[in-house]
Amino acid sequence: MNLFRGPALGPVSKLLTESGLPAADLSPAHLEHFFATGAPEQLTGVVGLEISGDVALLRSLAVAADCRSQGLGQELVAAAERHAHSLGVKELYLLTTTAQHFFGRLGYRDSARASAPAAIRATREFAGLCPASSAFMNKTLSPGPPRR
Repeated sequence: MNLFRGPALGPVSKLLTESGLPAADLSPAHLEHFFATGAPEQLTGVVGLEISGDVALLRSLAVAADCRSQGLGQELVAAAERHAHSLGVKELYLLTTTAQHFFGRLGYRDSARASAPAAIRATREFAGLCPASSAFMNKTLSPGPPRR
């Protein structure tokens, strides 16, 4: 698997749109904390982080339809978690309308939207891009040295 950081905006937007996920709020600056698989112009998977101090929003996990059920989603989330941990993030949050079970298997737990930290509530994804019916989940990252 070719996993890399900082994919280009065009291919990310294309894969997210094909997967029915929001991309309108993304800019090249967001992509510093995004990871992708596949070729740079033909992505097979993507995931991103919006980092604010010791919390982050895990967002935009998408795997191309013909590449699903191969573990790409799990690998992308693991890479994002390692990166977040290396930057001092202690808690990850996410919103999902379709992948609650998937994230539950990765250790994310349901959380009340009202409990979201101010930095997470301020993201465009939380504030309006994702519907209010989205599941809101979080995961505490393990203390200690970053996992490799």
